[in-house]
Amino acid sequence: MPMTITEKILAAHAGLESVRPGEIVNAKLDLVVCHEVTTPPAVAMLKKLGITKVWDPTKILVTPDHFVPNKDIQSAELTKSLRQWREEQGIERYYELGNHGICHALAPEQGHVHPGMTIICGDSHTTTMGALGAFASGVGSTDLAAGLATGELWFRVPESIRFNLEGQPPRGVYSKDIILEIIRRIGVDGARYMAMEYRGSALPYLSMEARFTITNMAIEAGGKSGIFPVDAITEAYLAERTPEKGVRYESDVDAEYAAEFFIRVDQLEPMVALPGLPSNGTSIAQAGPVKMDQVYIGSCTNGRIEDLRIAASILKGNKVAKGTRTIVVPATTTVWKQAMREGLMDIFAESGCVISTPTCGACLGGHMGVLGSDETCLSTTNRNFTGRMGHPSSKVYLASPATAAATAIAGGLADPRDYLPEDCNFTIAEQQLWGV
Repeated sequence: MPMTITEKILAAHAGLESVRPGEIVNAKLDLVVCHEVTTPPAVAMLKKLGITKVWDPTKILVTPDHFVPNKDIQSAELTKSLRQWREEQGIERYYELGNHGICHALAPEQGHVHPGMTIICGDSHTTTMGALGAFASGVGSTDLAAGLATGELWFRVPESIRFNLEGQPPRGVYSKDIILEIIRRIGVDGARYMAMEYRGSALPYLSMEARFTITNMAIEAGGKSGIFPVDAITEAYLAERTPEKGVRYESDVDAEYAAEFFIRVDQLEPMVALPGLPSNGTSIAQAGPVKMDQVYIGSCTNGRIEDLRIAASILKGNKVAKGTRTIVVPATTTVWKQAMREGLMDIFAESGCVISTPTCGACLGGHMGVLGSDETCLSTTNRNFTGRMGHPSSKVYLASPATAAATAIAGGLADPRDYLPEDCNFTIAEQQLWGV
């Protein structure tokens, strides 16, 4: 029976020859990722049930990431309990302050994610890791507890939606613009409990980091997961990080999809999602001038080294506008160090930005940039729900790091193409412009 990549992964992990959308399967897990917010409740459930040992400590990765460094007593206690638990369990894959990062960026970066894996984490943006040809999905603390105890979890096999990304991204258009256009088109529930699979002639122009941005926001369309097929770009990324090859699954040519969309990437313009929903997307030209109190560059969506390079290329030689505080948050310690070596930190500091340690921080209204009443923020994060980054009357706009950097200079919504050289873009074919 013909199957998609996602169906093949779930069938293999359920010990079945084939599966169909809608079936309930019990699948073995290859990796469980844990952070300080949702893991302590899961551990408390296990203790209440008398379960004192996880099924396999070698298949668990732990890192505090939401409130780093601890912002108050409550977050300190959460991190303390996470640290003690991992010591009790003998979990070696542990990334503490100074060697930490946002879990969705850290796990792939450190070589823990391979093609064909099944991955869960108590966080909705676990979908990020599907960019490496894996099935990765966020779960609640109850399912997280079940996975930690048994190494298995039930799934309803999701239908798949195929997104054909066609053409080369034009100047000023990046992966964030692509996913904002997709969500604008299908809505925040357009892929509800579905696997969002990406294909098309644009893939050779999308770096691994760009693909992570796209799969990261699958959940913003209601998706159960996001996934890219494994190709030369995937293999090059993995070769630098792990000797593990994983299992390369490919959708059958006659596999069935619930829907199919064609996105002309080469015809896109820089996008911005207006406040309230990620689906409120429009072109930057149509958004109109809006003054910004804050610009936030970071998160598990756009805090990788490529994102910081893009922002720095625009900020270099410019100053952040007065009245527009600009915060840069590398996604991991490795990204932080690389940005420092490449001189990006100097560019940010000279332009008037403030640079944070890796953390989720203000993305969820946690710390390091929480918004006050009636304030506006242009953010490279993934959500702009009411009150997401602070006060309920604050407003959040979503855009790419390029648009964020341009906005920081202008003090209000700005088109990145006004600040980019005519021959500049960050596709795979053109990264040499930055010397990388």
